[in-house]
Amino acid sequence: MAIASINPATGEELKEFASFDDSEIEKRLQRAERAFATYRHVPFAKRAQLMMAAASLLDREKEKFARIITLDMGKLFRAAVEEVEKCARGCRFYAENAERFLEDEPAQTDAARSYVRYQPLGAVLAIMPWNFPFWQVFRFTAPALMAGNVGLLKHASNVPQCALAIEQIFCRAGFDDGVFQTLLIEPKQVEKLIVDPRVKAVTLTGSEKAGSAVASNAGRHIKKSVLELGGSDAFIVMPSADFEGALSTAVKARTINSGQSCIAAKRFFVADEIYDDFSQQFVERMRALKIGDPFDQTTDLGPLATEQILQGVHEQVQKSIAGGAKLLTGGNRIHGPGFFYEPTVLVDVPKESPAYREEVFGPVASVFRVRDADEAVEAANDTTFGLGASAWTNDPAEQELFTSELETGMVFINAMVASDPRLPFGGVKRSGFGRELGAMGIREFTNTKTIWIS
Repeated sequence: MAIASINPATGEELKEFASFDDSEIEKRLQRAERAFATYRHVPFAKRAQLMMAAASLLDREKEKFARIITLDMGKLFRAAVEEVEKCARGCRFYAENAERFLEDEPAQTDAARSYVRYQPLGAVLAIMPWNFPFWQVFRFTAPALMAGNVGLLKHASNVPQCALAIEQIFCRAGFDDGVFQTLLIEPKQVEKLIVDPRVKAVTLTGSEKAGSAVASNAGRHIKKSVLELGGSDAFIVMPSADFEGALSTAVKARTINSGQSCIAAKRFFVADEIYDDFSQQFVERMRALKIGDPFDQTTDLGPLATEQILQGVHEQVQKSIAGGAKLLTGGNRIHGPGFFYEPTVLVDVPKESPAYREEVFGPVASVFRVRDADEAVEAANDTTFGLGASAWTNDPAEQELFTSELETGMVFINAMVASDPRLPFGGVKRSGFGRELGAMGIREFTNTKTIWIS
């Protein structure tokens, strides 16, 4: 796979990059090893100062970085600006809280003194996706570097300009050479990195297939891994919900980032009592979305990131229709330059069709009628994924049912699923394991060391 930046709105290749050869990779690994030997002893106050400098750079030049994001993968420019701003907030959060999260924890035992200490592991390889090309990287890097680790980034092949820009941010912020490095490498070169003894752990955000391969390689070499994989998040609407709030959020939750988000709502379960009104208005609002230039502030929906992704989404939709699903709107590529797909709504989706069983990474919603909250839970859990879920109800008993019984790593009541630096982020089942963000996220790549002093 070529490492190249192709503008998804036009299909124009902007720049191609040569992948690193073995010699360059070796130099980078040696640099990371040297950097860790020093950086692990840098006090928290100094690490925080450097991370704050990175946050300031992000805020100061957010429009420049947002433009790179939009050109690399097609995100709406205003959303790209918000993504960069979120990265700055994540950097500040860990700069302010890392020392507290990792302070020694006393334990009452028979020892004169006993406690738990959190220490860095070393070089951590991050294999990151294109859909949030800055935030996915920073939500790993901010806690990892604040913990004293050093980072190696293998970014998606279609966002090389984002990858290089992030490396420059850390260099300009004052981090020592080798503390954070971008590796322009192809997927076939990744396994060699994972097995290298200088790489101590690996984290991946990506597809189920990629996660399985990475976890297998890491496991064979007894290395820690954290996986944030796909999702087919449920969006449940009950009769007691704020109808307008649920409806407007449903459209946003399915079309955010042109539908290319692991935590985007993909399966909508609506109570029978309100199903007809909700589905009708949902289709109308999906149909009314303005599709076009991601730099235009009035655009609601931009292109998909690549031609391959566009073709994959269309194939899933057509196979689902062939299997019996009913198309209410959309269902086609928008012809012309760029990788645009119509906002699409399916109903009567058969259980064995792609729209039911697979993650659809585009603006395609599957809507289902359910009798009550119990049936909604049963249907929502009928998936191999378990990342997040959004449930809309003002009934306390239903709220308790959803928070207790939905088989996901995250449940949001009367709100859209989102990542927040203050809370752990991750899933269960085939959506991965381990957690990012919060106190749990920073501790994932540390040695939790027991200290016993008699």
